[in-house]
Amino acid sequence: QVQLVESGGGLVQTGGSLRLSCAASGIDFGLFGLYNMNWYRQAPGKQRELVAFITSGGTINYADSANGRFTISRDNAKNTVYLQMNSLKPEDTAVYYCNAIRWTTSAAFGYWGQGTQVTVSS
Repeated sequence: QVQLVESGGGLVQTGGSLRLSCAASGIDFGLFGLYNMNWYRQAPGKQRELVAFITSGGTINYADSANGRFTISRDNAKNTVYLQMNSLKPEDTAVYYCNAIRWTTSAAFGYWGQGTQVTVSS
């Protein structure tokens, strides 16, 4: 059973930084690198939105709101993806979710973490 566990959320003041981690377990050895890894967030009353992704091939992209402030990275040896968040703003307050997805020729495999709360005070 694949599990994603996020950590690193918390309360921080405007301008502060947090580093989120998402550790995957239950993935066969060597397969984590085949997953595209995504960070989403969902603020109260809003839809879940994609914040950043890093593909199995290392392609990275960010939402406009995160560009220049957030950095996504992965350590395939540790089955972990990270989201370094700097210059945090109150509008970054949300539950942040990790998502893993990969495709084969016949199936798609997708998993979500339980989320970690990030609160940025003004």
